[in-house]
Amino acid sequence: MRIRKKPWAEAELAHNSRVIGDGTAWKGKWSEFFRNHNPIYIEIGCGKGGFITKNARMYPQYNFIGLERQQSVIALAARRTDTELPNLALLWENAANLSDLFQVGEFQRLYLNFSDPWPKKRMYKRRLTYRGFLESYRQRMGNHAEIFFKTDNRNLFEFSLNEFCADNWKLSNISLDLHNSEYEGNIMTEYEEKFSAQGMPIYRLEARYDA
Repeated sequence: MRIRKKPWAEAELAHNSRVIGDGTAWKGKWSEFFRNHNPIYIEIGCGKGGFITKNARMYPQYNFIGLERQQSVIALAARRTDTELPNLALLWENAANLSDLFQVGEFQRLYLNFSDPWPKKRMYKRRLTYRGFLESYRQRMGNHAEIFFKTDNRNLFEFSLNEFCADNWKLSNISLDLHNSEYEGNIMTEYEEKFSAQGMPIYRLEARYDA
């Protein structure tokens, strides 16, 4: 979904201290940015920042980076970001550029929340859980990789199950209706709050790869 361009977005991104202007400059040096050696967790497609911000508040022992490719959306996230969170950063970037932003092993977990399902069959290689993406994620994470995935789209979820298995990830905590499951500690995204309020089931899984 395209978001109408915000006239104030460019200035917000330029002056908000949580927004990293050039992520490539920190490749291999993210521990210096955060001033600690805590694990780094990344959300691809962080939207307006609700999920990643809640995680940063709840888990100060981890560092969180939100990636978002739409300028106006990441600007909205930046406006909502609490400047008291030293373990949170935002990047206006595309997921395809992870290798330009991080050295191997520099982050340990990815969150993929309500990614674009690209419903037309010919577009399946654009889905963020396509095996080509999965391979690039685990290569960038190194010996121990984790992906936590949520969606409201059953077809995308079924596709993703097959892709994770094809790329030899181990799956756990698979849920076909997250909010009516026994899973504890779920942090909702803005989309999730909207969809669950409409009674739509939320699909979730955790995937791990150990070299």
